[in-house]
Amino acid sequence: MSRAYLGLGTNMGDRLDYLNKACDLLEQNENVLSLKKSNLYETKAWGYTDQADFLNMCVEIETSLAPYDLLSLCQDIENKLDRVRVIRWGPRTIDVDVLFYDDIVSDDEKLLIPHPRIKERAFVLVPLMDLNKELTIEGKTIEAYLNDLSQEERDEVKKFKL
Repeated sequence: MSRAYLGLGTNMGDRLDYLNKACDLLEQNENVLSLKKSNLYETKAWGYTDQADFLNMCVEIETSLAPYDLLSLCQDIENKLDRVRVIRWGPRTIDVDVLFYDDIVSDDEKLLIPHPRIKERAFVLVPLMDLNKELTIEGKTIEAYLNDLSQEERDEVKKFKL
């Protein structure tokens, strides 16, 4: 069994419903044996900022899927939930990214593990911290990367209240 961490985000429609549906689709897959969820966080858009705020979370899964099969599952979930790619970092119904997969490092054009922009995104680091503070990238913990970000960047990640 392998352990993977996924990042989920949405800023269109019923954001909470999209996150719940994505988690349900993961849990329904026979190759995903457990799923642990982070808290939900609301954040301002990153990159392309002329859009609605995002709801973000991370999940930790145990899976028998190989890394590329997990990527395919994530893309299938995005397609089932009507993800359309128009603007880079633009509005989306759901985004499901493979952040970590065991200790694998992959840098081919189809799958980058660990996800290349984790280190600079508080909206990913904060929910990952809910799941496992000991995760490392290049020998440095995600907590250290979070502490390297400005206080303003960290403060922009707000716990979402249901």
